Amino acid sequence: MPYSNIEILFVEDSTDDAMLTIRALKKSGFANNLHHVSDGAEALDFIYCRGVYALRNINENPRLILLDLKMPKISGMEVLEKIKSDPATSSIPVVILTSSKEDPDIQRCYALGANSYIAKPVESDNFFNTIKEIGLYWMILSQLPN
Repeated sequence: MPYSNIEILFVEDSTDDAMLTIRALKKSGFANNLHHVSDGAEALDFIYCRGVYALRNINENPRLILLDLKMPKISGMEVLEKIKSDPATSSIPVVILTSSKEDPDIQRCYALGANSYIAKPVESDNFFNTIKEIGLYWMILSQLPN
């Protein structure tokens, strides 16, 4: 079941993790309007329609942001803080999808307004199921403001 009108911003610098996640989203039917960026600066450019994304409609926020924490240029934590502190973007659900299971990271992300924090499973079957469940919950079940 494709959801082509749903825009997802996926922020991940690891090529391997990105390929696995994109494959899982495609198999689940959630990748038709997926935008993958590889660092925090590019994520903010996408959200705020700057640079190569200047022609994007600023009034069309992504339906979901999947955000890694440890990235070059601008960290995921900084991206999260910017998104959640801006009234224009604060209602966008942000799911932290990272390898860190460190309690300080988890606490800080929730304090900044993360909607969910998920440690990437190491096993590929678990990884696929996790991504599928993220898509199902945030794209189908969760009711978001317009």
